[in-house]
Amino acid sequence: MTTPSAPLATTAGALVLVADDVEANVELLRDQLAGFGLQVIHAVDGPSALALCAAHEPDLIILDVQMPPGDLGVDARETGYEVCRRLKRDPRSARIPVIFVSALNDATDRLKAIEAGGDDFLLKPHNRHVLGARVRSLLKLKGATDALEESLKRLREVQKARDDLMRMIVHDLKTPLTSMLATLEMLRDGDFGAIAERPARALSDVEGKAEDLLGLIQDLLDVSRVDEQALALQPEPIAPAALLAEVLFDWELRFRQEQTQARTEVSDDAPIFHADKTLLKRVLANLVQNAVTHSPVPVTLTLGARRDPLGILLTVSDTGPGIPEGYQELIFQKFEQVRAPNAPRVRSSGLGLAFCRVAVESHGGRIWVRSKEGEGSSFHIQLPLEPARGAGA
Repeated sequence: MTTPSAPLATTAGALVLVADDVEANVELLRDQLAGFGLQVIHAVDGPSALALCAAHEPDLIILDVQMPPGDLGVDARETGYEVCRRLKRDPRSARIPVIFVSALNDATDRLKAIEAGGDDFLLKPHNRHVLGARVRSLLKLKGATDALEESLKRLREVQKARDDLMRMIVHDLKTPLTSMLATLEMLRDGDFGAIAERPARALSDVEGKAEDLLGLIQDLLDVSRVDEQALALQPEPIAPAALLAEVLFDWELRFRQEQTQARTEVSDDAPIFHADKTLLKRVLANLVQNAVTHSPVPVTLTLGARRDPLGILLTVSDTGPGIPEGYQELIFQKFEQVRAPNAPRVRSSGLGLAFCRVAVESHGGRIWVRSKEGEGSSFHIQLPLEPARGAGA
């Protein structure tokens, strides 16, 4: 005496489409699947199998190979394979598991089932226990895949909402900050009256911090534009020696305040190259700022330029605390930071180096770091003499 099959608890209530033109086969499968706690719908040929799948979105499909093809344009011996191919091409049904159940026992038939996208192949007459095990396994796999897809969809929605909110906040911050900077510049220049030396120094410091904040806001905007592939370049010819001299001049006051020693080393063969000067100066400024602010003691900076087989190589080297090897790739990712044990705690978004990578790669170049803990760091920027075609478009 046979014991009734226990329902497949984890898949009970799942809908199975059975496509077979032989009523006896269908009834056998219907009884067995019902014993597993599954619901069944039935198709008698290729077109009705596709139509029922589109209408009901079953959790699993059991296909006979030989069925009436209708208007599918294939021989009856190929109907099941053609139905499976069409299901797997359609994004709405591509993830539905397909089990072929057929009396055909040739290796060629199994190969065709695999090539058509089938997930399993059972011979008629099939074993009820084997059928139950295969059905349970495929339904569990589909359930896990569907849950993962739903989780990924929600994650993308959350990410988009966060990015939209960030862009809105950044745009709203930029306008008042620009007005503040203009007012600070007028105060420093004496447009509202003379200012004593100590308040003037404090004012210059506030203005410098406000410019740092404006740079951070611009980094946020540029990183989001690259995420949307919308960062446009405005290349112009750049002389390496003049570029590095400009960077040192811009930082002269800050270097005095931080007791930083800075110099340039430009080789005689360093070529003139084309790049977006504004973006490139911000890249160098980010590297300089990291070196100055993340060291517990005054550092020595060296900004260099030399010819490279692929164009030009710019370097920013410091005598700071260095970066652990395991973090030397991580630091270029958005919102990632590494702080040396004795370094001062500073407020940072973790976007500066992410922006550097974005800006350099938009030129068709690359940026990397070489560093040892306690021995300083050297950031290398390799750029082509002309931005790569389509870069930054």
